[in-house]
Amino acid sequence: MVVPIDANLQIAMPQVVVTRPKQDANSWVQALSDAGYQAIEFPLLELSEFLNAQTADEALIQIKRSHAVMFVSANAVRFLAQALQSRSEWVAHFKNGARAWCTGPGTAAALVQIGVPFEQIDQPALQAKQLDSEALWEVVSPQVTTDMNVLFVRGADESGAAAGRDWLAQKLEKSQVRVGTIAAYQRSAAQLTSFQKERVHQLIAEGAIWLFSSSAALQNLMAQCPEANWADAKATVTHPRMADLAQKKGWGFVSIAPPGIHSMLASIKSLT
Repeated sequence: MVVPIDANLQIAMPQVVVTRPKQDANSWVQALSDAGYQAIEFPLLELSEFLNAQTADEALIQIKRSHAVMFVSANAVRFLAQALQSRSEWVAHFKNGARAWCTGPGTAAALVQIGVPFEQIDQPALQAKQLDSEALWEVVSPQVTTDMNVLFVRGADESGAAAGRDWLAQKLEKSQVRVGTIAAYQRSAAQLTSFQKERVHQLIAEGAIWLFSSSAALQNLMAQCPEANWADAKATVTHPRMADLAQKKGWGFVSIAPPGIHSMLASIKSLT
């Protein structure tokens, strides 16, 4: 796609590579395309169902015992809702007073979509510097009491172990909160074909901007393309921790996108 400047001149917009799983990529691709960028869908992680009938029943029991449930992503909401689709009482738990915690508007929207009342959802303010566990803690810490039960709904890694950052869980445990975890889906590294690996080198050489919202996606790309020229590579990431990782691994140009689509577009523009 090109954006006309005048009758005699056209400037090709940069390519932006969206590395999110297929379940999440479309909204980002659409927003980038609407802004005039050449958006390329390039999933580096794959998500699949994890709960079976027995473990779904066990998850329901844990939810009912919880005063608050922390959903780490919109996919945690969607996959759990799919596994519990015949057990509507889990949503009623929030209508009866339990809190639903999350770190961003996408997850909050997924919760509302499956019937959780918006007034029962706690999330960082949209103007927060980062939409992360630290920002959420500022919101929910007044709720925290000794012997409270908080359940984390996460994804599992390829081994089946619940994956994710433990900062908030550790913070809660220090406050004598009982913390539990269930994995609602499984995340695995997408295996790149030979053609895709060649395409990685080509995209770097063409100055494409890689868009990362997960450290695991960044690590997967580098693990499968160890000979890529990262010194010439450009990335926009959604958190400073990912920026640190990319820079330590030799990426030449890295920008951080604060929360929100407008900030993301501004961050991408800074690399062009």
